[in-house]
Amino acid sequence: MHGQVIPLAKRALGFAVLWAILTDGTGWGIGFPVICLATAASSFPIATHRWSLAGLARFIPYFAWSSLRGGVDVATRALSPRLPINPAVVRYQLGLEGAEARVLMANTVTLLPGTLSADLRGNVLLVHVLNVSSSVSELLEMHERHICALFRTDDEMAEQ
Repeated sequence: MHGQVIPLAKRALGFAVLWAILTDGTGWGIGFPVICLATAASSFPIATHRWSLAGLARFIPYFAWSSLRGGVDVATRALSPRLPINPAVVRYQLGLEGAEARVLMANTVTLLPGTLSADLRGNVLLVHVLNVSSSVSELLEMHERHICALFRTDDEMAEQ
């Protein structure tokens, strides 16, 4: 028991110091519950997957650009009703290993141009698209490659 209390107390103290720095020492009525929740959440085991720093460095600009394109695409379609809309639900077979990678794929696909994750069942992702076309599968495949690179270790990527 004693072996668990000290690290937990250190984390709580760290969160309290961080709160004090970020809020200029105010708002403890909100801060105390937040510190307690952060301390409790930090005691849960984290994912065992290692992330690739190279994959992360490529994923961030790719995802930022794709999200921007997605927002512009939807806004353009909303403001210009003449643009083609041919909605459908596309069934996409994932090749990703691990639940974390599949969930990240499902959550981030929603911000790509004209897409919305509808359901994730095992290795099958259902995606609602505004305009079904052959480019949808290419978009999903490219996105999956970025997610795959993100979850590979740098050593695994060097071997290929």
